[in-house]
Amino acid sequence: MAMKSPKLRTVDKSLPPFSLNKFPSDFPYKLGKELVYLLASKGKPILEGPEWEAIFAHCIGADWKPSNVGLDDVVLGNTAWGAKTVKHKKPSSQKKVRLISGRNSPVYSYGDTIDTNADPNKVGESILEIWNERVSAVREKFQNLRTVVLVKSDDLTEVVVFEFDTIRYDPELFVWEWNKNGNLVGYEKSKKEHRFTWQPHGSQFTIIENISNKSLVIRVKKPDALDKEDVLRTLGFDKSWVSVEHKEG
Repeated sequence: MAMKSPKLRTVDKSLPPFSLNKFPSDFPYKLGKELVYLLASKGKPILEGPEWEAIFAHCIGADWKPSNVGLDDVVLGNTAWGAKTVKHKKPSSQKKVRLISGRNSPVYSYGDTIDTNADPNKVGESILEIWNERVSAVREKFQNLRTVVLVKSDDLTEVVVFEFDTIRYDPELFVWEWNKNGNLVGYEKSKKEHRFTWQPHGSQFTIIENISNKSLVIRVKKPDALDKEDVLRTLGFDKSWVSVEHKEG
């Protein structure tokens, strides 16, 4: 009698909570609500990295867990996100973004001494190796690793949101050169496309990404700023909320 293959219960634990750039249906409305509240409560169109991380986490029902690495600040199940913000006058017309992606210092990591006389390709390889090690360390904890980007207008009434997989880069696919400003620039060989910039002073590493054609464009009506006295009155504020102590000596 031939042996039958056993029927197995398959559970694919590697699936992310949603496909790339297919955010939950209520996500844009939740984000729009957050933007309106922010504009009304602050009175100023200011939305920077940590606050964007917290807002994104809230809008997808994830946990906000700020990390030193900066690649896994938002966590939902087996998926983690790093969150970036970029400002542009008209986000919906932007095709590329420059993302500051940490400080990659071959001087610190390898003890190298670097100036513009150094072989640009060797320096570029070292920079990508540092990035790759950082990505690998986070991928040991999460099966899916992404970056979510908010491209924001000056007044925050228009934003573009998109995400992409956070990946390692094969050094063999890139060529590097020093530019006239003394910065190191990396190009993708196959497309001759500018992908990276590294600044020796400060070791800032920038990755250039194309904005997904599946990105979300969200526009909101600019609200009137909340009146401070009205807010305090609604809270029932009085002098008993404040304690004062005069220190002597």
